[in-house]
Amino acid sequence: MTHVFHGVDEFRAAAGLELRAGDWFAVTQDRIDAFADVTEDWQWIHVDPQRAASSDMGSTVAHGYLTLSLLPRLSSGLFTFERIGRAINYGLDKVRFPSYVRPGDRIRAVGRVAWTREARAGGVLACVHYSIEVEGSDTPACIAESLMVAFPPGA
Repeated sequence: MTHVFHGVDEFRAAAGLELRAGDWFAVTQDRIDAFADVTEDWQWIHVDPQRAASSDMGSTVAHGYLTLSLLPRLSSGLFTFERIGRAINYGLDKVRFPSYVRPGDRIRAVGRVAWTREARAGGVLACVHYSIEVEGSDTPACIAESLMVAFPPGA
């Protein structure tokens, strides 16, 4: 069940809140190839299945930044807002890629509101800690501290 924050005051009070795990999402080689085209990062470990299969990795792997870029998609089922003006990305703090995502892997986000504090225009700045899990693996593919600001209506 998606957590709904009813306004900025409720979001402000959410520090420490554990968010449920999101739905699983499959990463395909087509998506990896499309990301390589958009970013112009065609390193063979991402786009050459034959060469990657004969390497110590055994297959191609998704770009770490592809995994990170899926965070909005993966977190969309974790929480949402009602009665706010807007919510914006403010940036990232710590980001790590402890394990690979391979074509065919299913990934999902698990989140926690790490902290909140006052922001300009009556907004609330928050750090949401995400772990992007790979189905069947004990090691996450990505750990990220994402910063966002939620503003009240009219701000």
